[in-house]
Amino acid sequence: MKPKITDISQLDLSKTYTYADYLTWQFNERLELIKGWIYKMSPAPRRLHQEVEGNIYLEVGSYFKKTKCKTYQSPFDVRLIKNKGQSDKKITTVVQPDICVICDLNKLDDRGCVGAPDLIIEVLSPSTMKKDYYEKFNLYQENGVREYWLVNPEGRSLQIFYLENDEYQEYETLEEKDEIITSKIFPELNFPMTSVFEY
Repeated sequence: MKPKITDISQLDLSKTYTYADYLTWQFNERLELIKGWIYKMSPAPRRLHQEVEGNIYLEVGSYFKKTKCKTYQSPFDVRLIKNKGQSDKKITTVVQPDICVICDLNKLDDRGCVGAPDLIIEVLSPSTMKKDYYEKFNLYQENGVREYWLVNPEGRSLQIFYLENDEYQEYETLEEKDEIITSKIFPELNFPMTSVFEY
């Protein structure tokens, strides 16, 4: 019988793991698995991060409440899979985006989402910026996330990428307070920059 994993220090960070392993861990520290590798999530995010994330969640959630799509805020597990019906032992990627929108409700179960959300929004932190810009950008692109927003609270900017021919194209970068944030794939989802950032 395997020993219970009650502390992250019991894990070998030079090894890869699966979602089945992830389900057995009994500690409070949040982490993500990307292609089997463990990525520790930062401790409680800074206040500015939380304010900006909360502002976006209110806007996005309010819009999608009138549709069949569902909006979720971290912590919420998204299992990215290559094939439908993949067992927990075969799944090697589970992430917790800051905000995600799922329109295919068949992807939802009691443990979160199985498959690519339609829209993922990551609010950048100094400790996660590299991961969100590179690892997650490529990961979401490979797995068919249709639209990806990168939000920079410090720089008061927002970038929107959308998937076309299996590659992300930059839709727009917003940096001015009088600009309107508009989704590429959900054009009726739009709200002012001032509702996200305090000026």
